[in-house]
Amino acid sequence: MTLCQLFLQSEAAYACVSELGELGLVQFRDLNPDVNAFQRKFVNEVRRCDEMERKLRYLEKEIKRDGIPMLEIPGECPEAPQPREMIDLEATFEKLENELREVNQNAEALKRNYLELTELKHILRKTQVFFDEMADPSREEEQVTLLGEEGLMAGGQALKLGSPYRHAYRSAVMFACNYELSIHHEGGANTTESMTRALISDDPNKHMGHVQLGFRDKQESLEFLPCFVAGVILRERIPAFERMLWRACRGNVFLRQAEIDSPLEDPSSSDQVYKSVFIIFFQGDQLKTRVKKICEGFRATLYPCPEAPADRREMAMGVMTRIEDLNTVLGQTQDHRHRVLVAAAKNIKNWFVKVRKIKAIYHTLNLFNLDVTQKCLIAECWVPALDMETIQLALRRGTERSGSSVPPILNRMETAEEPPTYNRNNKFTSAFQHLIYAYGVATYREVNPAPYTIITFPFLFAVMFGDLGHGALIAIFGFWMCYKEKPLQAKKIDSEIWNIFFGGRYIILLMGLFSMYTGLIYNDIFSKSLNIFGSSWRSNYRNDTLADNKLLQLNPDSEDYLQYPYPFGIDPVWQLAESNKIIFMNAYKMKISIIIGVFHMLFGVCMSLWNHIYFKRRISIYVEFIPQIVFLTLLFFYMVLLMFIKWTSYGPTPGKLGSDDPDVIRTSAYCAPSILITFINMMLFKTDPNTRPQCDDVMYAGQMGLQKMFVVVALLCVPIMLFGKPYFIMREQKQQARSQPLGAGPEGAEGAQAENGAAAGAPAEAPHGAHSHEEISEVFIHQAIHTIEYVLGSVSHTASYLRLWALSLAHAQLAEVAWNMLLRKGLMSMGFQGGIFLYVVFAGWAAISVSILVLMEGLSAFLHTLRLHWVEFQSKFYAGEGYLFQPFSFEVILDSAGQAEE
Repeated sequence: MTLCQLFLQSEAAYACVSELGELGLVQFRDLNPDVNAFQRKFVNEVRRCDEMERKLRYLEKEIKRDGIPMLEIPGECPEAPQPREMIDLEATFEKLENELREVNQNAEALKRNYLELTELKHILRKTQVFFDEMADPSREEEQVTLLGEEGLMAGGQALKLGSPYRHAYRSAVMFACNYELSIHHEGGANTTESMTRALISDDPNKHMGHVQLGFRDKQESLEFLPCFVAGVILRERIPAFERMLWRACRGNVFLRQAEIDSPLEDPSSSDQVYKSVFIIFFQGDQLKTRVKKICEGFRATLYPCPEAPADRREMAMGVMTRIEDLNTVLGQTQDHRHRVLVAAAKNIKNWFVKVRKIKAIYHTLNLFNLDVTQKCLIAECWVPALDMETIQLALRRGTERSGSSVPPILNRMETAEEPPTYNRNNKFTSAFQHLIYAYGVATYREVNPAPYTIITFPFLFAVMFGDLGHGALIAIFGFWMCYKEKPLQAKKIDSEIWNIFFGGRYIILLMGLFSMYTGLIYNDIFSKSLNIFGSSWRSNYRNDTLADNKLLQLNPDSEDYLQYPYPFGIDPVWQLAESNKIIFMNAYKMKISIIIGVFHMLFGVCMSLWNHIYFKRRISIYVEFIPQIVFLTLLFFYMVLLMFIKWTSYGPTPGKLGSDDPDVIRTSAYCAPSILITFINMMLFKTDPNTRPQCDDVMYAGQMGLQKMFVVVALLCVPIMLFGKPYFIMREQKQQARSQPLGAGPEGAEGAQAENGAAAGAPAEAPHGAHSHEEISEVFIHQAIHTIEYVLGSVSHTASYLRLWALSLAHAQLAEVAWNMLLRKGLMSMGFQGGIFLYVVFAGWAAISVSILVLMEGLSAFLHTLRLHWVEFQSKFYAGEGYLFQPFSFEVILDSAGQAEE
């Protein structure tokens, strides 16, 4: 990476930045960090872009509300439009927005009018039903006797109700007064009336003989003068509406309501709402005012309703005619709106891309500085050194597009600032690189472990997940995602879990393939084995003890072993050896885990040598790398060598079991020592007494002396790691102090040294390794922490690799339990019922295999593999203290905008 200064003519700046955005190889620095965002040069253009984005979002919302598909951009994305095209885009968006808003307002007004007419139609229908119920001509004359609080009110007097409101009045009294009514037919028996409560008058001094709903015969010059209002209210407000009317009007009203069966569309929100029709009977202007205020408070809509049936029928016919006309106009309005939205949907994706590109360009231009003549823009940017020529060509294309005659100038700048880290990736390596970035971004020019992780990560996963069947399921899933890569990307699924799986599709594919390989090594497929090459064992349960318990035990010293190994992996007969299969597999997998772990850590320490060489940390090579590699080799790599010595020096003695030959006994499994006990005795300088005289005390000649020498040399490496670097730094500081001119401070010398190094083009020492001007006490503390971490970490990290054995054992045992507890019983079932039982059991076994053994165990193995790479491997050489190169790229900006929308 190199820091460059870019000079652009004002007229050509927009086109040049547009070309750099398409290229995506330049990271601009903000040269105006202290300037407010609202005081920068191109803030007005950014605001115009924000306004255009707002209008496009409004159009997009309306398009989605109508369910109109938006066409994806065919082929390549459109280029950023020229600045003069912004005016055309603004005019287009302004016209579309205004037209759409006007159409929406007209449609809303029409829908509101349509709603009112529909509600009025329902009111006319429902009230007609009310009045028809009240005016039944077959009813006989009835006598109504009311007993008020002050005595008899028109008692015994027959009230002849000849109008349609007679029944309404009777119902109102029943509804509002909570009385017991007795009806006496003419010529019938005597009638007993009782009244518990009369209608309450607003005026307590008023004579109770005046019934509130109005009603006197002709002899007393009284007449029935009813009043009523009709309207529509939301169905859920009916109970509260009834209670409020009763309490506010003191029971002097009569309410009838009926539900509207079909929902009505709210013109404001387009939601479907359920409403009810109501009609309220009362008498007097005071009650009328009170009822209307209550209706207004409950957002009820009141409509005129004629008293005469002929008037109601005439009004209903007029309403139906107007509804039909409104349906026609509404249909034409919706068609026009649909045409406008369909035309916009064809281009809205392109418009979004263009506006976002324009906005990104002006945001970037706000990072630039203006020269004193206001005719030139000055920028500073990080660019990859290998892409300088490509960037120059892009700048030249931008200048030609703008028609400028002044070419841009791109100059390299010398700086002591640490550049950003940039690792070139493709769709295959990017997933592995993101695993590394999750730990930390590499320090500039530090060794990138991602290329090695491509192999080691799926391999360590497969060691823990070794099963041919389960690995095949993972590989098939990964292969399907890779094969359907483009169609799946085009779907833009917004599920976070799916995006994680799809982003790591190549990791999943490799993990599945490596798991199939280790499954073949373990000879394990769904807890069963494959006998491909024929077993190297012959066993017929000849031992009486074994024949009794039907458990097979394999003994390499017996003649059952044919003395040649299975050609590839584990012999399939070990799956049948229920007596000692676990012991054999544990010993095998445990030793394999330690061997893999030690080699993995050694490789990590060797990677640190490349960092020391590149950053020219000569002292670190002598006092850090060499002691570390010696310490790890003499102790833990030696333990690995002991495992190979044990495997090659001791073995089965078929046909010689019980032989007295000393040579046979010394090389038999009986004399094989424990590697763990041998390593512990080596570290403690201890020798256990030989309890087996026929066996040798050592595995090879000179073992004890060599082991003591290894431990002593390894322990001597500890003080070298602890005091070596502080000593050399302290001596270097003294030499610099003697050679430094009088009056020159350490800062000046350091600046001159960095400047000379930068001018020479040589890689300067990494920031985390530059200790030449630190306090010596801080250097001692820093080195003590790293030494203790490495020495203790070597032990703990080696033991940490035993998780390879533990998870592999757990996975194999879970698979065996699932087979024995489920599928085996299904396969052993007989008859027609057995087939049905097998069908059910297989479904359960498959569900457990996929959900637990593949998903849960796979996730567990993935996390443990991640930990082995982050802690045990990368801690040996990877600092991860850098910051990522984030170039100005239209592709990244558009992708992030698309994810934000989803």
